[in-house]
Amino acid sequence: MIWRLIKVIIYMAVLAGVGLVAYAYIGPFFFPADFAAPSTEIRVPVVLEAE
Repeated sequence: MIWRLIKVIIYMAVLAGVGLVAYAYIGPFFFPADFAAPSTEIRVPVVLEAE
C-alpha cells in the first residue's frame, strides 16, 4: 500500500516537472506579456568608497 502511494507521488512529481518545462518553452507563445522583460530603464547612483 505504501509503495503505491510512493509511486503516485513520484509520477506526480515527474508530471509536474514535465509541465513546468513545457510551460517554460510553450508559454511565451500563449502568454507573451507574462514573459516579457521590463522595458523601463532604471538608473541608481552608486557611491564607491575608495581607501
